[in-house]
Amino acid sequence: MRANVCVLLLCAAVAGGTVRDVDAQIYPNRTVRIIVPVSAGGATDVFARALGHGFTESWGQQVIIDNRPGAGGMIGSEMVAKSAPDGYTLLMAYTSHVTNPSLWTRIPYDTLRDFAPVAMVATVPSVLIVHPSLPARSVRELINFAKRRPHELDYASSGVGTSAHLAAVLFAERAGLFLTHVPYKGGAPAVFELVGGQVSIMFGSLATAHQHIRSGRVRALAVTSTRRAGAAPLVPTMQEAGIADYEAVGWFAMFAPTQTPGLVVNKLSSEITALLSRRELRERFQAQGAEIEYSTPGELADRVRRELVKWAAVIKAAKIEPMKN
Repeated sequence: MRANVCVLLLCAAVAGGTVRDVDAQIYPNRTVRIIVPVSAGGATDVFARALGHGFTESWGQQVIIDNRPGAGGMIGSEMVAKSAPDGYTLLMAYTSHVTNPSLWTRIPYDTLRDFAPVAMVATVPSVLIVHPSLPARSVRELINFAKRRPHELDYASSGVGTSAHLAAVLFAERAGLFLTHVPYKGGAPAVFELVGGQVSIMFGSLATAHQHIRSGRVRALAVTSTRRAGAAPLVPTMQEAGIADYEAVGWFAMFAPTQTPGLVVNKLSSEITALLSRRELRERFQAQGAEIEYSTPGELADRVRRELVKWAAVIKAAKIEPMKN
């Protein structure tokens, strides 16, 4: 009797696996939902909608963009982590995916265990900008000036733990500076205060800062990517400016729930790569100050592991207290 039960269980398991394999081969055959863990209108949302439109054109299946903002992106991310691993619920994640574990006392999922990396989509460099009254026309001049006035220079950010804040923290650490942090509720008011001279320094979004750089209301010293930005080709990178091993970019990537079949993950990854090669989509991304970034699922997994360690160390060194939730 026990042997018969074992055989039945084995057959059921094999049959279940076969069904999953067949489902993966015909994927997608119904509506796909992309969870965007922030409000509509921002870069994460724009990128998700561009890809969703491309998926619909390629597959002939409806793709729904579902904005689920809150808790630094964790509300939407948790929904995906707990969804069925079949490729019909996806996550368009951004940089907070790797900083949240160090910025919050508790997160409702395991960043490594609960997600299957699919593909990088884009990176958005920040730009180090200063008020024109500051007598610094290069990163080296800024460092020398700041070292003569420890604790006197302040920098604006779009909030504690944001990409702008962490970019500045990493810069201060690498350069050995003591700067005062002035957080604002968003990037726009922070840039406004910098333009007005209320603060001296900021790591801002290139898309937001570009008009102020062109008008001369702020001065650009370096971009935070390892390559020069297409939107500001004359501005050097931080590494070119003498800050070794510096990179602090916002990035955007697609994830699925863990245990999503490899056939589905690879099909999604290949489709994203094909979409990113389209001129109209590239132009839409570039309008957001973004650089197209290709990757395999394995390369994205490696990046997540590296950046979890990197930002945990930066946040700890800066003594940023985790937020309670």
